[in-house]
Amino acid sequence: MRTIPLNLLKEKLQNATSDPQLLLVIFFAFFTNGMMSTMLGSLLPFMMAEYKMSYALGGMVLSAHQIGNQAAVFIAGFLPYLLGRKKSTISLGAGILVGMLLMSVTGNPILMLIAFAATGIGRGTMSNIANVVVSEITVNKTSSLNLLHATFAVGALLAPFLTILFTGPMRLDWRSAAWLVAAAGLLMLVVFGRSSLSDTPSPKVAAEGGKSFVRSPRFWLVTAILFAYLCTEATIMGWLITYFKDSGIMGGTLAQSTSSVLWMMMLAGRLLCAAFSYKVDKHKLLVVMSAAIAGFYLLMISTRDIRIIFPTLMGLGISMAGLYPTSLSCMDPSHTSSTAAVGTCISLASLGSVLMPMVVGAIAQHTDIAGGMAAISVALVILFLLTVVNFIFSRKAD
Repeated sequence: MRTIPLNLLKEKLQNATSDPQLLLVIFFAFFTNGMMSTMLGSLLPFMMAEYKMSYALGGMVLSAHQIGNQAAVFIAGFLPYLLGRKKSTISLGAGILVGMLLMSVTGNPILMLIAFAATGIGRGTMSNIANVVVSEITVNKTSSLNLLHATFAVGALLAPFLTILFTGPMRLDWRSAAWLVAAAGLLMLVVFGRSSLSDTPSPKVAAEGGKSFVRSPRFWLVTAILFAYLCTEATIMGWLITYFKDSGIMGGTLAQSTSSVLWMMMLAGRLLCAAFSYKVDKHKLLVVMSAAIAGFYLLMISTRDIRIIFPTLMGLGISMAGLYPTSLSCMDPSHTSSTAAVGTCISLASLGSVLMPMVVGAIAQHTDIAGGMAAISVALVILFLLTVVNFIFSRKAD
């Protein structure tokens, strides 16, 4: 009886992809990526308290993470053509392990910036290779990309609960949570080393891949949409817990739970997007999602009533869920299968996640955390307008 579910899973994987084992490795890597990214936001209040960090420094380390992410996504887009995908992924992906260990042993501002940048390098590397490989080896790109990002959401969902568990009932130091992510990062490197990921450089493909996407209006429009979205996502994920805690809206434990609620809804939303990707116009879906994100976020930050905050937080999570993978699926298939094109797209889009957390931190330092969070509204308006342009563009193309 126990073999039936496994056989069904194996059959579904074989129908969905040409390399089931590699797909599972990619899913685990993205799960680790999600756990690490949310863990940073969960641990930031503990670090700020113990290391006596200011809001400005808090914003800087979050931006350092995104700078590392941006740099790695770009480098990981071209390095495989020189070293092969496996070597480049393992060497840059080690940043997760190194960064989590470093930030747990020192509060030196320079070393903290290096630690957060290292985690960003690992995150960007995994983001690039995962999106490219899944686009290459799966049958339905939109559905598979949403499932990929659902695994990210599972890891992101678990991280705050683990932080609460370690620092609460288990009475362990916050560093234990950081070390758990470091261990997952180490395991990720091991399974990549044993995977079928290509280890052969292919400079010819690199030369071909650099010619077409830079002249594609669709490529630049998708990049702009992702830029605006990452302004929003990175800032919310990095500052959400600190916002609720420091503004006095919630206590520490309840504030930690908001991140898990958000990611729980994002997981549900990505699974829904994966299930209905065959039936819904993805361009129209982007417009609906961007409008919903703006509405729920503005309502969430305009009240101190927890009875309103949690429902709007749930709506925000569902609305944000599918925007990133659905946006990527709007690119030309020849671009999503190119590490150069995907690397360029994500690295440029990641500028939003570099700049916005720093802007919010600077505004919060001079006003308060609520004032900083309100600045995200500008990015939300831009995001909505870009998705409308994308929808109109798709209608004309048809």
